[in-house]
Amino acid sequence: MEAEGLDWLLVPLHQLVSWVAAGAMVFGGVVPYIPQYRDIRRTQNADGFSTHVCLVLLVANILRILFWFGRHFESPLLWQSIVMILTMLLMLKLCTEVRVANELNIKRRAFAAADGKDEELKVPPRRPYLDFDPRHFWHWSSFTDYVQCVLAFTGVAGYVTYLSIDSTLFVETLGFLAVLTEAMLGVPQLYRNHRHRSTEGMSLKMVLMWTSGDTFKTAYFLLNGAPLQFSVCGLLQVLVDLAILGQAYAFARHPQKPVPHAVHPASAKAL
Repeated sequence: MEAEGLDWLLVPLHQLVSWVAAGAMVFGGVVPYIPQYRDIRRTQNADGFSTHVCLVLLVANILRILFWFGRHFESPLLWQSIVMILTMLLMLKLCTEVRVANELNIKRRAFAAADGKDEELKVPPRRPYLDFDPRHFWHWSSFTDYVQCVLAFTGVAGYVTYLSIDSTLFVETLGFLAVLTEAMLGVPQLYRNHRHRSTEGMSLKMVLMWTSGDTFKTAYFLLNGAPLQFSVCGLLQVLVDLAILGQAYAFARHPQKPVPHAVHPASAKAL
């Protein structure tokens, strides 16, 4: 009787903990970007945040969703990818608007050709349908261009996945690429900090939340028997987060000498 009474208490408790953990997995990944989003809106300066972080997460989560069609994993991980994609699009929209508002050079950079009403962009007659320039990849002047690029990548990757969905090797490779790409999340920020020898403009709260979130996520992978790719790349992601925290500590102890104002605009651009 006593055991049955404990079961009556423990079963709902276990279910509640499972729901909380699943909710943390779905929405916990976007929490680190809230302070960064607020900082950018408050200062109207996006130089400290690398939009390549958005690129990495968009690619990683699109691939993860495609991986789900070949090998179903837990639903919270799938919903986490959907929520993260929407969050990164919001970050891109804000960063693009702020950068264009502060940019002295009004020449428009586009992924696809603009319509005839855009007087700032003069597309040569020999390129009527595409204005893509590899030198300006992911540095476009309109949020619409980022959306077009994401949709184009999703369409191509989705079509290839559809053709190869019956191949176990392809599906496992797709899953590995998805989580490996996500594991490289902090690398653009790590490189930007190294290049400028500074973490100015980077939200330290964001990186601390990255670290705690990635640690929780990796533990979740290990405890719930997620595919091996998830656990290995989760550990790698934690190591990258710790490296960025190490940069913040090192650059705070040995700050870079101020750069003359005349050359600051050219040197302070983030990736």
